[in-house]
Amino acid sequence: MKVHPILAACMALAPALAACRSEPEALAVRDAWVRLPAVRGQPAGAYFRIVGGAEGSRLVGLSSPMARRIELHESMTKGGMARMKPVKEVEFSYQGRIVFEPGGKHAMLFGLNPAVREGGTLPLTFAFDTAPPLTVEAEVRGPSGESHGH
Repeated sequence: MKVHPILAACMALAPALAACRSEPEALAVRDAWVRLPAVRGQPAGAYFRIVGGAEGSRLVGLSSPMARRIELHESMTKGGMARMKPVKEVEFSYQGRIVFEPGGKHAMLFGLNPAVREGGTLPLTFAFDTAPPLTVEAEVRGPSGESHGH
């Protein structure tokens, strides 16, 4: 049986193309860490990445049994002045990626439990509008933000 060269090429590529097709990445929170305040009693900052999601979603809040309350914030510079404002939610697109990092989007942890110490972890629960909540263990770092555990 003689096979047309184009059909032969398509048949040869079929396994490779099938391997490229993948399921959407599940919604996940990665690289979560908390920076302790330099002055005890002040709010701590939380930073992380949110990736994936089969459809667009919004982060609508965070909670932790180790903090009285957590607010989402965004830092910005306008006219040479750095400012921070609270945000109610953060939207990300299908298979999106959102980064919460120093100097940008972040979470502020108020009323942190005194038992939270550098080198430990604390649970953060992320609430979304269309996805079930996710709880991750965030690495606790000192006021410099440097990781001493790795």
